[in-house]
Amino acid sequence: MSESSLATPITHRVSLALLITRVGIFIAMMIWVIDKFAQPDHTAAVFESFYGIGGIGTSVSYLLGAIQLAIMIGFILGYQKTITYGLVLFMHTASTLVSFPRYLAPFESSNILFYAAWPMLAACFTLYYLRDLDTRGTLH
Repeated sequence: MSESSLATPITHRVSLALLITRVGIFIAMMIWVIDKFAQPDHTAAVFESFYGIGGIGTSVSYLLGAIQLAIMIGFILGYQKTITYGLVLFMHTASTLVSFPRYLAPFESSNILFYAAWPMLAACFTLYYLRDLDTRGTLH
């Protein structure tokens, strides 16, 4: 049977919702990719502050940005979904969890903004979990 013969109203609706979710996650994650190229010093500060890794230079920031860019291109194209969606879920999970101390003091500074990571983490998990149903605009 062809994919179109298996389409039902619910699969049509689900595939649209997953496409919109993928695009939304892509937009948010691409800001972090662009940041690695546009502000490598910011990347160094983030790695030192959140991951305890100091001395990240410009070339390392660019390398990390290039790797993430490749992952995000695969992700938006729906290419190798188990791998690319899994890597996006892993990256966002790591960044959400290393921010844990910020959740314990939500009203200090701008820590309240960190809470936006949780619904995005849920969206990343949902997209990974339902990746077989994410068929719109994907490479097969």
